[in-house]
Amino acid sequence: MRLFKLIKKIYWHVIASPEEEARHLGVIIGEKCLISTRYWSSEPYLITIGNHVQVTDCVSFHTHGGGNSIRREHPDFDAFGKIIIEDWAYIGAWSHIMAGVTIGEGALIAAGSVVTKSVPANTVVGGNPARFICTTDEYIERNLKYNIGRRLTKIEKREVLLSMNDEHFIKKSYLKTNE
Repeated sequence: MRLFKLIKKIYWHVIASPEEEARHLGVIIGEKCLISTRYWSSEPYLITIGNHVQVTDCVSFHTHGGGNSIRREHPDFDAFGKIIIEDWAYIGAWSHIMAGVTIGEGALIAAGSVVTKSVPANTVVGGNPARFICTTDEYIERNLKYNIGRRLTKIEKREVLLSMNDEHFIKKSYLKTNE
């Protein structure tokens, strides 16, 4: 029996795609999504993902808000919230989506964000906690000049990127300091 459980675990964590594993666990996933994470909450059946959504590597979903420190005074305490990701949303790597959050249609979550509040449609947010950065239209306007096209093979992309001048790359300004 232990061998069967081990084989089953290997299948779901190694052989099956992250999307197949998520569906197996109970996550509701729409059509034409790209799911790269395997960090689903202990209640994955409370997570709904729309169509054309991209969830990148190591994104974590948290559907519960209970905790040991609260249980000292309230031994049976446990609270839950559903997570809804609407169509065409993008969630960057290593982000955390907290219980009760809805991510609106076309929203973009920057890598490493901790999303503690629902995000309106067509909005870019980032940080810990996630804060408004700009609209997706403003993001596109700022970054369209850096677009190299998406239909390249890995080899073609490498050749193009290594041949480009620095002005064709995104470059961020320095943080403001007190000095």
